[in-house]
Amino acid sequence: MSTKIDDIKILYEDKDIVAINKPAGLIVHPDGKKKEESVIDWVLAKYPETKDVGEPIEMTSGETIQRPGIVHRIDRDTSGVLLIAKTTEGFDSLKEQFHDRKINKNYLAFVYGNVKQDRGMIDRPIARSSTDFRLWSAQRGSRGEKRDALTYYSVIKRGDGFTYLRVMPKTGRTHQIRVHLKAIHHPIVSDSLYAPNKEKLLGFSRVALHASNIEFVNTTGEKISVEAPLPEDFVRALSVIS
Repeated sequence: MSTKIDDIKILYEDKDIVAINKPAGLIVHPDGKKKEESVIDWVLAKYPETKDVGEPIEMTSGETIQRPGIVHRIDRDTSGVLLIAKTTEGFDSLKEQFHDRKINKNYLAFVYGNVKQDRGMIDRPIARSSTDFRLWSAQRGSRGEKRDALTYYSVIKRGDGFTYLRVMPKTGRTHQIRVHLKAIHHPIVSDSLYAPNKEKLLGFSRVALHASNIEFVNTTGEKISVEAPLPEDFVRALSVIS
């Protein structure tokens, strides 16, 4: 039986780092709540030598989750490019670049409404929502520690009730793009968490967000740019509006 990890495609690979195209619907690592397939299962099956690479994470439940090779993550329903470290050298290099904000990430998103500015910057700290423990917020009423977050965007196309955006997050907060776009009153199409009462548009059954491109420097000092092809639902949506 075919599973989501069977759909993972390699976009770039060297001796220390691999970039994959993560399909929508697949988690990067377990959350400690339920057992399901994750990118980690694929990593360990293909690169068993990575089992000691990286850093574990302690969940709020107290459980420790091993994350071999994982340096960053994208949400379950977000598709697109994801970097994985195959060696400790690769992990340390990527971790430093993420920390120093030297890695450039580009996303594509369909959002509700007509975004008026052709280009914009969202500079709003993010904290926990005061009304729902599952959510983060960049608006009034958030609680706990506020962490700085910066997102740039540019309009690619405007349509009837939606805008197609290129989004460039400069920080890496949980749900950052989804939270920031909601904060400017343009949540992402079909986002059941941050726009639960909105009509699903353009045939999307998941968050209309795709990690399209990432740029980093590999361990030999070469600048690498990796592009993830558009998933089928984006291709369909663009064919309807073109």
